[in-house]
Amino acid sequence: MKQALISAAAVLALSTLVFAPVSAHAADTGYNIWTSEYTVSKQQLQSAIAPQFPRKLRYMDIFDVTLSNPRLGMLPAQNRMETVVDAQIANPLLLQRPVNAVLTLSSAFKYDPSTRTLRLDGPKVDKVDSTDLPPQYAQQLTALGNAAADQFLRDYALYTFKPEQLQMNGKTFEPGKITVEQDAVKVDINEK
Repeated sequence: MKQALISAAAVLALSTLVFAPVSAHAADTGYNIWTSEYTVSKQQLQSAIAPQFPRKLRYMDIFDVTLSNPRLGMLPAQNRMETVVDAQIANPLLLQRPVNAVLTLSSAFKYDPSTRTLRLDGPKVDKVDSTDLPPQYAQQLTALGNAAADQFLRDYALYTFKPEQLQMNGKTFEPGKITVEQDAVKVDINEK
């Protein structure tokens, strides 16, 4: 029963973190003409995903899972973005009380020129905290979570550049190096 619970939590938590992509309309990115880079703030990304939560799901017609309170953080030293989400797993028939956990995931970024999108790259579960599960189950949850993160979050589009954002004065530009800073993601723009 605990193995099924762990599988349910890992798959649901990670598969549902696939939130609606941030479009150029949803977040007014800033272009700095002096440094030739676009900036998408942490607040813009947080504002874009916040309406997706809380999210209630059912897994295997057995477990009710509620994901809530997504919190984004930036990891400049690793050039990654971090997402922390609260998870609650319930089943009145199998569990005396709901199981609560906090999942911490991180991901790098990459640019896909064919779709003009900023995408997640190399997502993984960094940490699982639960006072409701013994530590040995947290390790299994992390392993299953990494498999689910790779399957569901790899290459997920977070931001789509409009064509006019990549053209100026008759020249065409393309995003290059992506840098995660303390409060933003910066994308270098290079002439093609």
